Amino acid sequence: MNNSIELNENVSQNKCVPNVVMITQVLPIMYSIIFIGGLFLNSVNLWIFCYISSNRSFIIYLKNIVVADLLMTLTFPLKILSDAEIGHWGLRIVVCRFSAVIFYLNMYVGIIFLGILGFDRYYKIMRPMHLFSFQSVKQSKIISAGVWIVMAFISVPNMILTNQPYNETQTYSCAKLKSELGVHWHKASNYICIIIFVAVFFFLMLFYGSISRKIYKSHQKFRRDSVHKRKSKQNIYSILFVFFVCFVPYHICRIPYTLIQTGPAISCQLYNTLFYLKEWTLFLSAANVCLDPVIYFFLCQPFREKFLKKLLIIRKIKETERISRVSTTQAGIV
Repeated sequence: MNNSIELNENVSQNKCVPNVVMITQVLPIMYSIIFIGGLFLNSVNLWIFCYISSNRSFIIYLKNIVVADLLMTLTFPLKILSDAEIGHWGLRIVVCRFSAVIFYLNMYVGIIFLGILGFDRYYKIMRPMHLFSFQSVKQSKIISAGVWIVMAFISVPNMILTNQPYNETQTYSCAKLKSELGVHWHKASNYICIIIFVAVFFFLMLFYGSISRKIYKSHQKFRRDSVHKRKSKQNIYSILFVFFVCFVPYHICRIPYTLIQTGPAISCQLYNTLFYLKEWTLFLSAANVCLDPVIYFFLCQPFREKFLKKLLIIRKIKETERISRVSTTQAGIV
């Protein structure tokens, strides 16, 4: 999420600048759409989860994802204003130093919790009669706190070390705001985050491969009806669906893009191609804030029940108000 015009020094010397219309108009509009959707959905999600007791490990993990998504969503307005070149030029410094770091911090917190959810579901399906220590409420809270602390340790130095002077006349590049140590920390934290993604991806594939085999054998053995089978698949694959749609494309692009940022000179055409791919796949990662509710609805029965109950209450209130208005109108006519 570091602002788009962040070029490899060797490329910038050749005045290789990406399409301005896409950066300053198209992407801000797209981010505005997911900001509105994400803010509404995650506010509702947080409201519903406030009524759900944290008496199970996976509910605790889901609540952490909601918090991460909401914090991630709140970084969008600054990116939108900065990319669209609206407001004071100092806003760009805020985006580089704080907003972008918070965005990535919460994105990878969300990725880690998706992996933990997969791990939790794996043991509850494969070993349903056993309760492991990490599945207890107390341990789940400790694990959750540990995730936030570790990711903060990796991310916060990027705020502190983005401390170089900047003025309005400079070509905008977040990298230029970093000290020498900051550049090295930025590279290291990038690679650590990529390793985190690869590890979560590997274990999710491993867990869900095993779960799929178990469900298939169970259906074959007991010949359960197809409706139950489809419901089981929806519950299980909702995590994989969100993970693959939002995060896999971005990380396929991020690895080569990270290499060209710090590598030798490349052609302008190649740079722009990788840049566009990185920006659009990053947008898919940001859209995760609108897709995570799919997980809550399919995976968490208490959430689903509470959500439907709230909808029913709202419908009843509206129906009561409508009847009241009709009665008042009729009384006035009489």
